[in-house]
Amino acid sequence: MRSVLCYGDSNTYGQTTANKPDDRYGHDVRWPGVLREILGHKWLVIEEGLSGRTTVSDDPIEGAEKNGRTYLRPCIMSHKPLDLVLIMLGTNDLKIRFNKTAGEIAMGVGALVSDIKSLPAGVDGKVPEIMIIAPPPTARDLKEWSGVFLGAQDKSRELAGEYERIAEANEVHFFDAGLVVRSSKEDGFHLGAKAHSVLGQAIAVEIESIGWPD
Repeated sequence: MRSVLCYGDSNTYGQTTANKPDDRYGHDVRWPGVLREILGHKWLVIEEGLSGRTTVSDDPIEGAEKNGRTYLRPCIMSHKPLDLVLIMLGTNDLKIRFNKTAGEIAMGVGALVSDIKSLPAGVDGKVPEIMIIAPPPTARDLKEWSGVFLGAQDKSRELAGEYERIAEANEVHFFDAGLVVRSSKEDGFHLGAKAHSVLGQAIAVEIESIGWPD
């Protein structure tokens, strides 16, 4: 059995859109669950999504536990050996309180990739395959979140290009989620149930195209 770790924020956790802000989509609805169903019994799909998680920053409002880099190492080591690590982070870094450019957010993802490569977390002590997934851009209308994400609309549209550059520099896989899904109109930055289904299917295709040895 191969294993894939899905490391992300609320859109990996399965946070529902703003009309139900405290709810979570079911196991079979959120994209890692869709991925699990498609890949079948030969794959162990591990969900590690946390609402509010950033790439490498403590959150001065929501807490230090939102720092994706702090938790990554123990997370990786607790689940090893891993065949593949998927990283889909960056949306929360768009919040005005972090004051980051798209390039700086991508550099944070690059730091996570470097951390993974420094750990003997793959099969037989090798480095697992890594895929950077650029989150879909925010909607233009961020509703009541517009103040929190001030200026995020344009920066979010720069992330895919910056992430692809980081992926190429680190020789890891890349996928742009914005090619297949859009952020929900309900709140402007979470994924609707249909988008979770589409994204899970698209990521399954990307995984299967890696060319795993028999």
